[in-house]
Amino acid sequence: MKSPTAGTLSSTDLHYASTSQVASALGVSITTVKRWVDDGVLPAHRTAGGHRKLLLVDVQRMVREGKLPHADLSKLIPRSSQTQDQFDELLPLFVQAVCEQNVELIRSLILGAYQNGLSADAIADRLIMPGMKFVGHEWSKGRVQVFQEHRVTQTVIATLYELRAFLRQQAGQDRPVAIGGAPEHDQYTLPTLLAKLTLLDAGWEAIDLGPNTPMTALTRAIKELKPSLVWLSVSYLQDRDQFLAEYTEMYRAAETAGVAVAIGGRELKEELRQQMNYTNFSDGMTQLASFARSLNQRNSLPQPKRSPRKPRPA
Repeated sequence: MKSPTAGTLSSTDLHYASTSQVASALGVSITTVKRWVDDGVLPAHRTAGGHRKLLLVDVQRMVREGKLPHADLSKLIPRSSQTQDQFDELLPLFVQAVCEQNVELIRSLILGAYQNGLSADAIADRLIMPGMKFVGHEWSKGRVQVFQEHRVTQTVIATLYELRAFLRQQAGQDRPVAIGGAPEHDQYTLPTLLAKLTLLDAGWEAIDLGPNTPMTALTRAIKELKPSLVWLSVSYLQDRDQFLAEYTEMYRAAETAGVAVAIGGRELKEELRQQMNYTNFSDGMTQLASFARSLNQRNSLPQPKRSPRKPRPA
């Protein structure tokens, strides 16, 4: 699998790590890293002041080849005070990890991005989805085998489950409930899982019913789980007319219960949306997060109290 553009990952574009950063990531002492550099085990470059600087890709490559130990590769992720700069740095590394089927680096980049302060919705829209779009493009051109695409996808999903566990540990009490999934015959796990993590990060208790969820099951879940928000991610439709009929029934149940309905997904083109009722449509997870936060804020506002009625004089 080749990188999308030639030169994207050249040494002039990538970033260096200090010996202390590398030592922390590998789980060894700074002295050991310096000795490896001096002995030629680790390639390094000297600054004008004589300090050793190591290319991130060199360290990651040697870890992948089993030539170096490692404790936490996420510590080698470039840091920046600007979110855009962070993604400008992370995305080429993520694409390279995808190209090389480097499952450990894929995991480290996703988890490390969140640990470095990036939101779940931003990671979804600006790291994971562009990377997976590249995989899909390469597959369509015959440059990626099915097993390679599946391996990358399963690595991303497994990493997101790790992130989900972390988000749940950080969750506060009394969070509003959101439920959702993908419709019947839609087998795509990743989009609805990203929606769940986005909502968890936005302050919701998100229950993902997963792919291939019939609208009747979602309708029953509305009645039993009493959510404040329902999300629906639609990446594939087998029968549009049947979907519209069943969706309409689900939406009526949600409307009757006072539940907001957020929809999204590549299959929901404007022509189809014009035949649907919904509270919010999102092109990506960032829009879903914004809507969910605003909805949560409105629901948490104190309601005006009514003065008790005075008894009428007899």
